[in-house]
Amino acid sequence: MKKKVTRRRFLKRGLGAFLAVVLTALGGGYYARKIEPQLLTINKHTIAHQNIPSGFNGFKILQFSDTHIGFQYNLDQLKELVNKINKLEPDVIFFTGDLMDTPNQFNEIDSLSPILKNLKAPFGLFAIYGNHDHGGYGSDLYRKVMKDAGFILLQNDVSPITLLNNELIYIAGIDDAMLGRPDIQSTIADLPKEAYTILLSHEPDLADQVASYKNVHLQLSGHSHGGQIQLPFFGALIKPPFAEKYYEGFYTIGAESNPLTLYVNRGLGTTRLPFRFLSPPEITLFTLEKIK
Repeated sequence: MKKKVTRRRFLKRGLGAFLAVVLTALGGGYYARKIEPQLLTINKHTIAHQNIPSGFNGFKILQFSDTHIGFQYNLDQLKELVNKINKLEPDVIFFTGDLMDTPNQFNEIDSLSPILKNLKAPFGLFAIYGNHDHGGYGSDLYRKVMKDAGFILLQNDVSPITLLNNELIYIAGIDDAMLGRPDIQSTIADLPKEAYTILLSHEPDLADQVASYKNVHLQLSGHSHGGQIQLPFFGALIKPPFAEKYYEGFYTIGAESNPLTLYVNRGLGTTRLPFRFLSPPEITLFTLEKIK
């Protein structure tokens, strides 16, 4: 599923690198490297849908993504992040991929699970693979870290969240599109259309395929870092494969009668270039709302 590097994409990546150098030369590089990457934004949104069971009205979902620990993001930041997440008192927590930047080169990997294990959510912790979780021979390393931390790792799997009154929603998670083997059809094909379903996909552009199945209502993704560097008139400069069409915030995809809502989280860390400009890191808190 790899995308060919076209001349346009090559030139755009070159432009991004060039402008990053310009930012540094002008002094904006200090802000982009040292300040904005630390400006964590907590975005709060309401997700309303008629298929949400009434018992899930007010149910809180916390999404965090793309820490890329070992490149610019460190363990102290991860500890602080865990405390901030817990203060929001989410009902469930989703991690949408790219925990470590290069798993087999990160020397403090044994410290990750004890930190992540402090996350608290009564309805569980769920995670999926990102491309960096598979890269650097990291597939097994990442799996062990997340399972030891108490996460349910969804790799072309579905898991229900069930209330005491037997009302439920489904959480589906597919494998990474770049280095894994995502199987959207087998993962979601048998889900009942009337059940509210949330799909976790590291790469957002898979939403076009997901929307065609019509039994997923919300897709949560990361991968893009919100473009990582955004400039007026140019927009997002760094759009990785499978995050070129959808790279930040909300999108509505598919038929008007039964649309898929996509949210693309900007993530927390950086990769390739240690800069963020007009694309601050975020965690996102969603509150479900039943439409009668």
